[in-house]
Amino acid sequence: MKRLDFYRSLAIPSERRILFMVLDGLGGLPHPATGLSELETAKTPTLDRLASAGEVGLTTPVLPGVTPGSGPAHIALFGYDPLEYQVGRGVLAALGVAADLRPGDVAARINFCSLDADGNVSDRRAGRIGDEIGAPLAARLDALPNPDGFEITVRHVKQYRACVVFRGDGLEGNIGDTDSQHTGVPPLAPLALDAGSARAATLAADFVERAAKELSDQSAANGVLLRGFDGYAPLPSMEDLYGIDAAAVAAYPMYLGVARLAGMEAHGVDDSPAALVEKVQELAAKDFVFLHYKATDSRGEDGDFDGKVAEIEKADAVLGRLAAEFDVVMVTGDHSTPSRMRAHSWHPVPLLIAGPDARAQAATGFGEQACARGGIGQIRADEVMPLVLAHAGRLRKFGA
Repeated sequence: MKRLDFYRSLAIPSERRILFMVLDGLGGLPHPATGLSELETAKTPTLDRLASAGEVGLTTPVLPGVTPGSGPAHIALFGYDPLEYQVGRGVLAALGVAADLRPGDVAARINFCSLDADGNVSDRRAGRIGDEIGAPLAARLDALPNPDGFEITVRHVKQYRACVVFRGDGLEGNIGDTDSQHTGVPPLAPLALDAGSARAATLAADFVERAAKELSDQSAANGVLLRGFDGYAPLPSMEDLYGIDAAAVAAYPMYLGVARLAGMEAHGVDDSPAALVEKVQELAAKDFVFLHYKATDSRGEDGDFDGKVAEIEKADAVLGRLAAEFDVVMVTGDHSTPSRMRAHSWHPVPLLIAGPDARAQAATGFGEQACARGGIGQIRADEVMPLVLAHAGRLRKFGA
């Protein structure tokens, strides 16, 4: 029996409601002057209280030593094996803006870019154009005529990012990116990496060429780079697997995309703490609410130790307004983003689960060192969901 089928066979109803809070890039590394990470430096009374009354440990997002992207890291946290369920960024981007995706469609993420007179990439993000420019440009590309027998849809995502969906018979998405991630060179051709993807690669190449002609009147965003090609295949839904009515609250489209992929009701809000709190409170009657907090990751990637500390403290205040409305509270990160590395890393991530059946351990705060000593131990991220379900009374006994 497959692992997800096994958990499906154990799932039972329960009145306990779950808050599943992910502080993006939560984990960090010690500051040279203090020996404390960003999380250990932050003043987090709510997290410390829940850690003392609950259970703590560490998660490995994928496998030891593997630095994950946000997509596979979240897929793992929702209980799916990220090695079995590999999903391209294009599909997540399209789902994030609620594009109409059907099985067999191929999606890719678009970066509007700047091309010089020789056709070389001079800026991979077109000067980081804002929504006021990116959205109308995406609409122009969406209005281009469709090739015979195929349908191409373009949707704006955020700022210089958009997505494209290719629909038609015989399309597969094993295609290389057109973004070499270098400037001073032309975009790559979309290369089919197997025979079944040749038709979609040809469509993509034609789209890139027509997009450049359509955007030739632009001074900055006069070309497109395509990344993260993939064919769409929905995951087994969380309702089907676990019998839970699940909702998601996030400010960034990609995280709404991962939630929709898992069958959640997704709600986009602005990234202010007040907006996050208000929306979660509206949804507190749901069985399961996934709350995504982005700014912790952003400050880590900026290399801003103090800024990440401040964002962790803001997230703690958000949690302080919400925790009492749920029976089980889980807090972790999708991955570590140490500010001194300015990037995602492979380091294990702190984990907290609090609920009526938690085995209280009187943890000394919520941080990397305390979690390393916690009773949960170090587990894979795709083991977090079953553990949370057990705390919520949603898994029956296995066997006689």
